[in-house]
Amino acid sequence: MTVRGVLWLLLFSGAAIGVSGYSVTTSKANVRAEENTDVDLTCSFSGDFGSNILLRWKFKDRKGSQVFVVHDGKPTAPYADRLNVYGGSNLRFSKVTRKDTGVYTCEITSADKTQVGETEVTLTVLVPPSVPFCKVPSSVTTGSTAILSCFDESASPRPTYRWYRNNVLLPDNPSNVAGFKNATYKLNSTSGELKFPAAAKTDTADYYCESVNDAGPAQKCRAMKMEVRDLNTGGIVAGVIVALLLVALLIFAVWFAKKKGYLPAKKESSSKMNQSYQAPPSGGGDDADFTQKSSFVV
Repeated sequence: MTVRGVLWLLLFSGAAIGVSGYSVTTSKANVRAEENTDVDLTCSFSGDFGSNILLRWKFKDRKGSQVFVVHDGKPTAPYADRLNVYGGSNLRFSKVTRKDTGVYTCEITSADKTQVGETEVTLTVLVPPSVPFCKVPSSVTTGSTAILSCFDESASPRPTYRWYRNNVLLPDNPSNVAGFKNATYKLNSTSGELKFPAAAKTDTADYYCESVNDAGPAQKCRAMKMEVRDLNTGGIVAGVIVALLLVALLIFAVWFAKKKGYLPAKKESSSKMNQSYQAPPSGGGDDADFTQKSSFVV
């Protein structure tokens, strides 16, 4: 078979299995840049789309919100003063900020809207760690769950977190370290959560957290003490006894007051008044007058 025959066979095979010549690509899928510097995001497409294309760039931030950066070839209002489109489909940012970190999607549509292709570019604006927000419970009951949290919102890329106990670094997997095999805590270096499923008195200590990424030096919050205490059963029992004594004293006081007559018996007084009052006999007016008159005559 000749070379021309092989080429025709390849073309025929590609058409048979539905391979499309429409493609959208980028020369750099992952871009890292320092804050307040200029950044280029590239996007190229095959000639099959034609020269008259529809261009869109979409942006999804770290929280999942999505907006248009470029719509129908023009920067949208929020980006118009610091973004340019060049080369037909590439983007050039002026002074990126930490809010620009996210995934950018370049979408190319043919003029007749029959063909659509896209490619993604991830932009990471480098921001060193800041002092993380740490939350440590000051008092925990023995056997209860204790959760310590750590969070740095501004660091980019997303930081990892390290916890220290009395200035000693806690390993992510304590079972793999000789000095921590009996530890029962669970540490998530991605979310920053340090959890004690059943706190023990030996967990009483000073704790602090560090935020770490490759954009700058690590930052830590101030150390805070967590104290694990036994449940005060004696105090609870004493409180219950005192409450019962107060109730008994109140009942006795009410009984004594009634017995001495300090509390008026309203029902009894009203019933006596009802018994002492008698209505005049009905229809007896004439007889009474007659009796009085008869006695007067005699």
